[in-house]
Amino acid sequence: MSDFTTTFVVDRTPGEVFDAINDVRGWWGENVSGSNDKVGDEFTYRVQDIHSSHLRVIDLIPNVRVAWLVLDNHMNFVEDQQEWVGTTIAFEIVPKDGQTEVRFTHRGLDPAFECFDACSSAWGSLMHSSLPSLITTGIGHPYR
Repeated sequence: MSDFTTTFVVDRTPGEVFDAINDVRGWWGENVSGSNDKVGDEFTYRVQDIHSSHLRVIDLIPNVRVAWLVLDNHMNFVEDQQEWVGTTIAFEIVPKDGQTEVRFTHRGLDPAFECFDACSSAWGSLMHSSLPSLITTGIGHPYR
């Protein structure tokens, strides 16, 4: 299996970055239920009837790392609803030359998956627009 990875750098502290990543309603999607405050917490992300994911927090080290395991997933545009199940969505937060680098990886998001083009495009937009905007301005562009 392969992964989807992308990186961006912001002029903010690791703490500000960590807090923004954990504000999933602020950058990913407004329709989020459950909690992602501590390891073991579970939450569900939904965009209308297009996409829903149920995730568990598996790694949460303040100002360093965040990771979620996908427990269940549904996308109305793919045949195999198991493509994301068992994959991990991870953020590494790295201080770099007075700024902070965010290394985003969706581990297991394989280019052979039917959803890869749409999913990698969506992650790219979220990681290069919505999340950096939330970090730097306090206003992200989550799916509504």
